[in-house]
Amino acid sequence: MTRCSAEPLLSSNSADVRDVFGAPLAPLTTMRVGGPAERLVTAASTDELVDAVREVDDAGEPLLIVSGGSNLVIADSGFPGTVVRVASGGIRVESVDACSGATVRVAAGVPWDSFVVRAVAEGWSGIEALSGIPGCVGSTPIQNVGAYGQEVSETIAQVRVWDRDLGAVRTLSAADCGFGYRDSAFKRSAGRQLVLDVVFQLPLGELSGPVRYADLASALGVAEGDRAPLGEVRDAVLGQRRRRGMVLEESDHDTWSCGSFFTNPVLTPTDFAALVARAAQRLGPDAPSIPHWDTPQGVKTSAAWLIEQAGFGKGFGMPGPAALSTKHTLAVTNRGAATAADVVALARRVRDGVREAFGLVLVNEPILIGIDL
Repeated sequence: MTRCSAEPLLSSNSADVRDVFGAPLAPLTTMRVGGPAERLVTAASTDELVDAVREVDDAGEPLLIVSGGSNLVIADSGFPGTVVRVASGGIRVESVDACSGATVRVAAGVPWDSFVVRAVAEGWSGIEALSGIPGCVGSTPIQNVGAYGQEVSETIAQVRVWDRDLGAVRTLSAADCGFGYRDSAFKRSAGRQLVLDVVFQLPLGELSGPVRYADLASALGVAEGDRAPLGEVRDAVLGQRRRRGMVLEESDHDTWSCGSFFTNPVLTPTDFAALVARAAQRLGPDAPSIPHWDTPQGVKTSAAWLIEQAGFGKGFGMPGPAALSTKHTLAVTNRGAATAADVVALARRVRDGVREAFGLVLVNEPILIGIDL
């Protein structure tokens, strides 16, 4: 995992940028697959991060940015260029106000869950349902990370980036980030913007935001839409995630994954009606109803349900080397000796099976480097 800290946000250049040639990349990812980097550079401050990327771009070399490695599958052949590892640190409280809440600037290399721990301890609400998510803060706006009814876009005020095309630092407001379901302008611009730090605007209080996820509300003993103490919400979320193999544990191969490998499809009402009809034809009139939620973007349905109903249950592919999690059908896992090719082959089989069964093409959530699904 990426080395992260909570030191001052900006520091001077210090020769702490470390170059390693032929470094293995698998240990830098939660899936634990992938070949070596031609060169690996570790940047321990924001200044070092910008300098490292600018040097590679000026030389016209291939560049890959790695932080927590929780959303990345790298080809077995590795990466034929420079990998810059984000290890910048720092959480800085810029202001605290009873009306506007806490304004907090967090460096890209800070581990996401350590920031959630700090927020819960300080009484900053709005990200407690995102507890236990692996990776670092700089990756969260790119994917618009979300879980249990919360998304980071709800609390992000600004994102400061290094624009590789312009060769300049830019500060983007939340409105400029183009956030959508597991999407953002950063994701659509394919590596142009390097996140340096993120400014969060977090309400103050001992209670969470409204609990929007039915299972979480049930675990907390509250109604959907009610609030609960921040610490209790965090504990309940971690319990839910552990039952699904979504909290990283070295000894548990169900956690050797990228979390959810596929995003939940968002359909037009017409396309969702067609899916319902196709499911009834395939599964019969007494089949369970398709889980779905109305969103501003359309009708969101469950990729996990589609995968299971297409014949891929928990543990499909066991004993491996790659298999679906024994706890959650949405996670493709490395059972200890998988290659990137093994992981992608299983993901491809699941995707094609769902397409054959229901006519929908699932979209992969992790970024694939040097390998196609």
